[in-house]
Amino acid sequence: MQDVSGWIASLYRALVAGDADAVAGLFLPNGLWRDFLAFDWTLATHEGTEAIAAFAARRGAETVARGWRTEAAPGATEGVIAFETAQGEAQGYVRLVEGKALSLLTVLRDLRGHEFPFGKRRPSGEIHDPQGRNWNDLLQAERAAMGVTEQPYVLVVGAGQAGLAIGATLRLLGVPHLLVDKHKRIGDQWRSRYKSLTLHDPVWYDHMPYLPFPEHWPMYTPKDKMGDWLEFYAGAMELNVWNETELVSAKRDDAAGAWEATVRRGGEDIVLRPTHLVMALGNAGFARVPEIEGQDVFQGVQCHSSQHPGGEGLAGKNVVVIGANNSAHDICADLVEHGAHPTMIQRSSTHIIRQSTMADMMMRPLFSQEASDAGVTSDFADLMVASAPLRLMEIGARQLWETLREMDAEFYARLEKVGFQLDFAEDGAGIAAKYLRSASGYYIDVGACEMIADGRVAVKSGVEIERLTADGVQMADGTHLPADVIVYATGFGSMEEWVARLIGEDVAQKVGRCWGYGSGFKGDPGPWEGELRNMWKPTAQDGLWFMGGNLSQARFYCRLLGMQLKARYEGIVA
Repeated sequence: MQDVSGWIASLYRALVAGDADAVAGLFLPNGLWRDFLAFDWTLATHEGTEAIAAFAARRGAETVARGWRTEAAPGATEGVIAFETAQGEAQGYVRLVEGKALSLLTVLRDLRGHEFPFGKRRPSGEIHDPQGRNWNDLLQAERAAMGVTEQPYVLVVGAGQAGLAIGATLRLLGVPHLLVDKHKRIGDQWRSRYKSLTLHDPVWYDHMPYLPFPEHWPMYTPKDKMGDWLEFYAGAMELNVWNETELVSAKRDDAAGAWEATVRRGGEDIVLRPTHLVMALGNAGFARVPEIEGQDVFQGVQCHSSQHPGGEGLAGKNVVVIGANNSAHDICADLVEHGAHPTMIQRSSTHIIRQSTMADMMMRPLFSQEASDAGVTSDFADLMVASAPLRLMEIGARQLWETLREMDAEFYARLEKVGFQLDFAEDGAGIAAKYLRSASGYYIDVGACEMIADGRVAVKSGVEIERLTADGVQMADGTHLPADVIVYATGFGSMEEWVARLIGEDVAQKVGRCWGYGSGFKGDPGPWEGELRNMWKPTAQDGLWFMGGNLSQARFYCRLLGMQLKARYEGIVA
């Protein structure tokens, strides 16, 4: 029976021989090969021996994969692998079951001749300029020229964590770039959120690429601190950013192979002509506010959660929060702490995971102080996350949640006792599946659930809203909820909405849905895609890309998107 070392030797022989059937024969019948740029210039999972054979036949010989190696111990059935291809250095991870691969991940790490300037390749910092300019002079000259006398090769729309991550990658790879963002300062995306917001994921999970948080950083980052860090990050990574600038419209000039992008800056419309356009506006579209009869009658304040300033000044006030996911819970908890009386209207069931449970049971092996002390780096942790194709993620998540539901049964029973409706995703796969399928329908509990259980946050669930009245919300069961303020914590649309508004409905239709992977469950219609739709990879519209996701995803995938853009900039890929 083959171990990791023997298996990759067999894979090499099959690839050299051009024997696609032999390659597929190294996998289980339901095996999965997840390839991120190592063998093909996209992100894709090939599932089953037939698909794997077809992939090997199409890309195996052309890739010229060689130098396969591993540090896995003799007899090991899984481990990190490394190899090189005609395009550069690559790595991956393989899992074997009885000598055949259940899953194989292959990832391009560096473009040959255009490697990331890390370690021995770091620049000297010495400046020898004929005009006597120093580092700052040259940087300021570049910033003054970019978008004025010099066109960016890549225009990034949005300078939140996703935009800054791809911008930093482009800077390191020497790709002319410009980021545009409507906010006055970098980080204002975070500063403008409701006052109590703190990241729900731990610090080890949330590092930005290339520049990790310092060792003293708090475990859970307050929003304003995050905003300040992003502002610092943009300066440290020497990014070209235009703040208080909005993309007004963009259209593709196919003859020129470029975009005509109109941005509004300082009241002036400026036309830019980038070759590539990266939409980095988060993994959501526009704020969703449901149309409810009586919204013009209600005499109090109404706002979407994205405009809610916080609970200050609302002591003694009745606040109805429509929605029951992350923002709704955070807002209700903040209202309680400021002496208000919140009622949460739960329109559909919600998946809840306690933050402590997530940290202990889901994050600890890879993203924790214990993992860091054991030598687990962010790079290795990210590789391990990527090593599980989405099909395996679903299976593993369902198995884990069988344990977690039993472990936290008393916690969940207390919520259900007061009428809160719970779910664990339709197939029991929990938060990971919910996030990747629709990025909605869940809450990471940092305290609001106790307030619900003990009654400080009232819950109205399983009843439709009939209409708003002058002083509250009339429910279909005859209940009237008094309200001075109504907050719509009703989420956002999808990323393709930005394409429809800024580029055109025809392009939005051409590109199709963003996010989700075709699981067939709520918010994520099939067919099965195996990877997130349109994210970090070529789309149906030439020159249009999407960069989004949480901080961990931005850290990992910015490198992959950056290498795809660099390969086009250098003419490696058409």
